[in-house]
Amino acid sequence: QVALAESGGGLVQAGGSLRLSCAASARTLSGYTMGWFRQAPGKDREFVTGIRWNSGTTYYADSVKGRFTISRDDAKNTLQLQMNSLKPEDTAVYYCAADHRYLPVVNVQTYTYWGQGTQVTVSS
Repeated sequence: QVALAESGGGLVQAGGSLRLSCAASARTLSGYTMGWFRQAPGKDREFVTGIRWNSGTTYYADSVKGRFTISRDDAKNTLQLQMNSLKPEDTAVYYCAADHRYLPVVNVQTYTYWGQGTQVTVSS
């Protein structure tokens, strides 16, 4: 069992930045795949970005490439999401997800463990 806890959401104006963090309760995240997803009202949960913990290989949705950066802190077992140049369409609840299997990063179904989510609101 892995517990995930997101933090760092909030309200920001368009063009601004936010940094989300996800703290994992696991003793180690070695071998894990982790991701950030988001869900806007009335829409399906969608992939934002993901990372293979061991290799550091990262993946991004086209909509956030060049604006968002995923990173990991192996010593603290935390995952970060730096979001720059935010747009109103980035408004959503952002979720951290993890799984110990090597499965497609972009699929919601890949992930066993989910955080409770943190709200990000971008005003125009």
